Amino acid sequence: MSPPPARSAWLVVALLVPVALLNYLDRQMMATMKDSVMADIPTVGGDVNWGVMLGQFKWVYAFLSPVGGLIADRVSRRFTITASLFVWSAVTWWTGQVTTFHELLWARSLMGVSEAFYIPAALALITDCHTGPTRSRAVGLHQTGIYLGVIAGAFGGFAADAPPPFGWRFAFTACGVAGMAYAVPVLLLLKDPPRTAPLARGLSTLVRDLLELFTNGAFLLLVLYFTLPAVAGWVVRDWMPAVLKKEFALTQGWAGVAATVSWQLPAVAGAFAGGWLADGWVRRTPRGRVYVSAVGTALMVPAVAGVGLAPTVWVAVACLALFGVGWGFFDGNNMPILSQLTKPNLRATGYGVMNLVSIGVGGLADVGFGALSQNQVPVWVTFTSLAGVASVSVGLVLLIRPKDRAVSPP
Repeated sequence: MSPPPARSAWLVVALLVPVALLNYLDRQMMATMKDSVMADIPTVGGDVNWGVMLGQFKWVYAFLSPVGGLIADRVSRRFTITASLFVWSAVTWWTGQVTTFHELLWARSLMGVSEAFYIPAALALITDCHTGPTRSRAVGLHQTGIYLGVIAGAFGGFAADAPPPFGWRFAFTACGVAGMAYAVPVLLLLKDPPRTAPLARGLSTLVRDLLELFTNGAFLLLVLYFTLPAVAGWVVRDWMPAVLKKEFALTQGWAGVAATVSWQLPAVAGAFAGGWLADGWVRRTPRGRVYVSAVGTALMVPAVAGVGLAPTVWVAVACLALFGVGWGFFDGNNMPILSQLTKPNLRATGYGVMNLVSIGVGGLADVGFGALSQNQVPVWVTFTSLAGVASVSVGLVLLIRPKDRAVSPP
């Protein structure tokens, strides 16, 4: 693919940042509205069922991420992104209408189906448009939309506590309508970069491409590296509001804000700083992005352990802030590193595979954390274990040795 002019390349990022925001706002609201949803839908039962519901979303999302990647690589990134946005927004609207646990499970499963197609396509399109000198910064800027969506979702507890006609149902309905409306300008303004040569199609070509991907040792290392820190990330994102509420006797609203804003705002700073640092470092060595990502993961390890050991809410917030900085370094460089290891027509597929493994394991972590919580296992035991898992990934990423600063378009 020929990269578009700089203005068009940054327009792609500008269009996708609000989509990324909606993508994670719709997810995060459920975590911060837990008490209100469970009170309104008593068939949810206890924390185990709540963990199953959170995990159900992730397993469906994970399973279909490679499918979304294949479609984006072999059909159109633009149409994949637009269709995903419209359908998940419709499901978000429907979530506000459910009345039973089984309906809630179906809604979250369909949310997983629709959202699975977005991230691989969006990040692949950004890396198509931004070559080496701006790639980490562009991906990092897109990821800030995710963090801002999580921050907005942090206030879901306050929205859920609001009197009728507001409340958790109104919040899901409004976000769903907003997303469906925004799909129109995205469809009209977003463009796929032109290919310099027609893409070979057919089953044999697909098999050949997949074999190329799965026999790439550096890619397999990246999949494992991408998974281990993300296990802690999913637990922090999904369960931290409930943890802070229980451990430090916060209200639902303040627990959601403290658990989310405290690390998502630093993650914005980390994404900008990590992108700038990685784009500069990669000019000196092909491993520049790997080194920046390793620094980020190393910051997350003591932060996760510290959250579980924190004696006060302020210490927990400080640890979450450190986690956020590290997460921004890590999260903003995964697709740029992948782009150094694979051809452009395998980027979305490769990221979909990474999502399959990482989020599938994250779903198990959600269920496991719910079971541990319900059985009164101390949070310091759980978070220290998560920190140990994340520490392994620091060594893994340093084993990745990209040969090129960026893979040239075909």
